[in-house]
Amino acid sequence: MDFLLLFLKECRFRSFFLEKIDIKSWNEKELTEKIIEMKLPKFRAKQIYEWLHQKSAESFADMTNIGKKLQEQLDEIFVIRNVEIVRKQKSKIDGTAKYLFKLHDGEYIEAVLMQYHHGYSICISTQVGCKMGCTFCATGKGGFFRNLSASEMLAQIQMAQKDESVRVSNIVLMGMGEPLDNYENVLRFLELVSGDNGMNIGMRHISLSTCGIVDKIYDLAERKLQLTLSISLHAPNDEIRGQTMPINKKWNISELLKACRYYTNQTSRRISFEYAMIDGVNDSDEAARELSQRLKGIIAHVNLIPVNPVTETGFQKSSIARQKRFVRILESSGISATVRRTLGADIDASCGQLRGKFDKEECN
Repeated sequence: MDFLLLFLKECRFRSFFLEKIDIKSWNEKELTEKIIEMKLPKFRAKQIYEWLHQKSAESFADMTNIGKKLQEQLDEIFVIRNVEIVRKQKSKIDGTAKYLFKLHDGEYIEAVLMQYHHGYSICISTQVGCKMGCTFCATGKGGFFRNLSASEMLAQIQMAQKDESVRVSNIVLMGMGEPLDNYENVLRFLELVSGDNGMNIGMRHISLSTCGIVDKIYDLAERKLQLTLSISLHAPNDEIRGQTMPINKKWNISELLKACRYYTNQTSRRISFEYAMIDGVNDSDEAARELSQRLKGIIAHVNLIPVNPVTETGFQKSSIARQKRFVRILESSGISATVRRTLGADIDASCGQLRGKFDKEECN
């Protein structure tokens, strides 16, 4: 028995040290250092990096200008993390495409590709599942499994682009998961996706949505990234927010909005406050007036989202008349507000509906 335990420990030890490197999560500087360490010409790093980030190579064999010997050498050290399309649904209403992707370890995530007049936007996942437990959102009901790597975030964009033969111009980190709960990997993704020799999608074309992880908002403020920060607020006070968003128990609205004021002061960037309109819960005139007072002094826009149907919640969206009334009250107080256009509702691709639902036997 002792021999068997020793053998198993040795196997785990060897597996840990022999695990291949996730090359697409490396930046160009890191890759260049490794290429030089391998006694290879420095220009090879740029070639390989462009294959990974601009040409969306799925294997080293796709890199036709680096030679078979180098392809094999790279394959011994590195791995390219891809995603596999397991299911694709396309809206008959607006052409929105929702993807169910399978990851290398058998986990599943979802992403949504949307077409606007300004081009294509993609809403990507940052985690497999979610820990936050917001009651109106489907994702967290399936539990949390793991964080995504930067390469797995990139792969969602690349696969959707390749599948639809389009170029994505805007990215929304608002799919499965809480981006600021996977902070380091999300920062690495932002660095890679916005880089000149990468996909070169500028920060001003990227939106990051958070339910309100306050310490990370302060950190983002110090970094002065020019992305759009979206705060999932969904309530004007702690009583209502505490009923629907467990995160409010750790950081209440006052603490969250204090961080938001700091963020706008540091970055001069407007914050988008997401507000799910739930019939009879948070859509009263009193709620609108209270929200207006809360947001005074913050460079803000309120994005009203008629709550989307999710099994188990029982929530219903506010009437169109109530939505319009809510907007009028906010605007009369000097708060910019609009009702978000719903895309992909017929395929459960709207806000709060991503869950990674599937039949495992069908997908495997």
